[in-house]
Amino acid sequence: MIRWHEHGLVPIGPALTGDARCRFVHGDFFAMADGDGFDPTAPDRVFDAVLVDIDHSPRHLLDDGSTGFYGVDGSRRLAGRVRPGGVFALWSNDPPDDEYLAVLRQVFVDVAAEVVSFPNPLQGRVATNTVYLATVRPGDSHHSAGPCARSPHPVRNEFARNP
Repeated sequence: MIRWHEHGLVPIGPALTGDARCRFVHGDFFAMADGDGFDPTAPDRVFDAVLVDIDHSPRHLLDDGSTGFYGVDGSRRLAGRVRPGGVFALWSNDPPDDEYLAVLRQVFVDVAAEVVSFPNPLQGRVATNTVYLATVRPGDSHHSAGPCARSPHPVRNEFARNP
């Protein structure tokens, strides 16, 4: 993912890599979510938004180790990484999943699944995907220690905006 941005394969990649306020952090997403957080220079830092594109969808996983991330406990731990009033967003290749929406509603407010269609230049066709959006309740702090998921694949990427 980082190379995609650096080499302009992602439309906004050149703008992000050229912006001094932006930084890419390479690490295991699940270990970071369960550990000290997504910013190695500021443990337990919370963000205005956490945007995730890891598995194909909450049902079609690239690795069974991420199963716990899509449950209530994993969602609570992730919500602890987002500032109250902030947003969690998840990209999915599948249509909206009512079971996953029910999980999100147990943890977040203003939960929605937005279906988006766009021309995919890499595939030469129009693609249709789902973006799940969920807002952390103002005043909530869900962070708790413990694993939400584990993956043997360390190719996880988080984008952090420097303050």
